[in-house]
Amino acid sequence: MTVAEAIIFGIVQGIAEFLPISSSGHLALGHNLFGAEESNYLPFDVLLHLATLVAVCLVYYRDVWLIIKGFFTLIKKLFTGRLFGKGLREKLNYGEKLFVMLLIATIPLIPISLLTDKVENIQKVTWIIGLLLIINGLMLYLADKMNTGNDDIKKSDLQKPFYIGLFQVIGILPGISRSGSTITGGLFFGFNRQDAVKFSFLMSIPAILGACVLELPDFFSTGISTEMIKPCVAGAISAVIIGFLAIKLLQYIAKNKSFGIFSIYCIFIGITAIAFDLLK
Repeated sequence: MTVAEAIIFGIVQGIAEFLPISSSGHLALGHNLFGAEESNYLPFDVLLHLATLVAVCLVYYRDVWLIIKGFFTLIKKLFTGRLFGKGLREKLNYGEKLFVMLLIATIPLIPISLLTDKVENIQKVTWIIGLLLIINGLMLYLADKMNTGNDDIKKSDLQKPFYIGLFQVIGILPGISRSGSTITGGLFFGFNRQDAVKFSFLMSIPAILGACVLELPDFFSTGISTEMIKPCVAGAISAVIIGFLAIKLLQYIAKNKSFGIFSIYCIFIGITAIAFDLLK
């Protein structure tokens, strides 16, 4: 892989991880197009995902800091008995509540992690990825037609994150956007558009960390060759910068625009991928 190719992959990752168009689907299509074995790209892909995690933390650094503080204050309250009894939600400050909500939203992903091998097989089939991209486009179209609620994260109950987490499960499929599915879930369960986007991005933190942890054994067994160091650095830097800009763009769109352009794009790319696979 050249540095130029790595930068292109980093740009694709930064855009597709946060804009609701499926990063895994685009990376799989890119690998299939270049005709490379997935294992050759595994360390690079792990670093790209960690780079996009950095982008989330940069944009939402205040919330991330409150979540970290909330974890430690929760431990303190747990050992001092201040969490016992009725009215748990009222006993949590904002950071503590965010931590608990993210923990609950991540629960549905735990059993799905056992299906990683089957998902990797799907990544090699271009026409399936195309079909899933079309489904993703239709899902975004439906999300735009929903009447958004007025709930925000501060007012949310502690059951809602679990149901939104169920939407996150389908986001493991290459071609289905994790951010698109979780934003749709947030809108479906009454979040306003801005908080649906925020919670979706915050949910990506444990999701990305968990995915990277699962890939660590293969990461260390594969290793990074000397010639891959520069491409990995270049790809990671481009993913951080573009990921940061992509989050800012989606924040603006959630506040002022519709997701229609992403819907049209996903359907177009999906049809193109299917046609390419059938005609090659």
